[in-house]
Amino acid sequence: MTIALPRLENGSRAPLGIRLCNWVGEVVLLLPTLRRLEAAGYDLHMMGRGWASALLEGTGWPVYRRPAALLEARRAWRDVRRTLPHRNPKALLFTKSLSSALETRFAGWRPVGYARDGRTPFLSTAYPMPEWTHAAHQYWDLASLALGESAPYPTTVSIAPSARQRAQADVLLEQHGLVPGQYVVLCPFSGADDREDRKVWPHHAQLGARLHQRGIRTVVCPGPGEEARTAAVLPHATALLGTDLGVYAALLESSRAVVANDTGPGHLAAAVGARLIAIYGPQSVLAWSPLGERVRLYADPHGWPSVEAVEADVTHD
Repeated sequence: MTIALPRLENGSRAPLGIRLCNWVGEVVLLLPTLRRLEAAGYDLHMMGRGWASALLEGTGWPVYRRPAALLEARRAWRDVRRTLPHRNPKALLFTKSLSSALETRFAGWRPVGYARDGRTPFLSTAYPMPEWTHAAHQYWDLASLALGESAPYPTTVSIAPSARQRAQADVLLEQHGLVPGQYVVLCPFSGADDREDRKVWPHHAQLGARLHQRGIRTVVCPGPGEEARTAAVLPHATALLGTDLGVYAALLESSRAVVANDTGPGHLAAAVGARLIAIYGPQSVLAWSPLGERVRLYADPHGWPSVEAVEADVTHD
C-alpha cells in the first residue's frame, strides 16, 4: 500500500504530518528524506522536540513543538490538524514508538510507519522494518515504501542556517574577536544516552592545549549543564553559551575545522559543509556516522586515534 498524493480543489499541495526523530543527529540524517517528500508534492507539517524549530528554521518548514506528555502531544497534533483542509491527513512517523502512533491516531491523523513497539493496530499503514547499512537509509526506505517508488540512497546531507541565525553568529564572532575561517570548534561531549562517556575521545583537553600553544582559537558551545565541565576540559576555549542549534550551525559553517565525537553536532557540522574530524571509537556504530563531502572519519573498533593524528588533520590547510 502506498500514500496517495491527493490534490486539493484549489491546486495546493497535499498536507503530510511528520513526526521527527528525537535526537539532533537523527533529524539531520532525515533531511534528504524530508526534501524528497516535499519534492513529491507534500506540504510538510512537522512535530518534534523543542530544539527542532531552531535547527530547521532555514528550511522554511512549519515545525511544532511536541509536548513531553502524551495527552498534551495529542492535543498539539489535533490543533495542527484543525488548521489543515483535510479532515484525516496522513502522518509519517520517523520514530518507532507506540506513543507516536497513539498521539497521532487519536488526534485524527492516519499514521504511517514501521511495525515496531506493538503499535501496528494504531497505524493506518504498517511496514516491516527493512535491513539497512546506514541510519539515513531507514528514513529513506520508509519514504520509498510510502511513495511506492525507490530511489538511490543519499550520500551527503545538507542544511543551511537562516539569515537571522547567520547574522546572530556573526555578532557573536565579532563580540569575541573571532575571525571566520580561523577558529576550530571542539565538541567534547556525547549524547545524553552515553552516561558512561564511552563515545568521548579522551584527548580533547590535550588537543585544546596544543591548539592554544599554536595560537589557534578554539570555540565550544556547551549544552545545558555542561558549562563547568567544559571549563575544566577546555579552559582556553571561548565558550559560547545558550546558542540555539541554528546559530550553532552557522558557527560550525564559518569555522576552520570541527572536531566532534559520535554526537549530534558532528552531524550538523557535516551538513553545513564544515571540515569535520569525526572521532568514532570502539563503542560507536558506523551506521550512525556523519554524511558529508568534507568528513574525515576516524573509526577503529580497537582504540582511539592519537592526539597527534587529530592535531595534524585540524591544522592541515
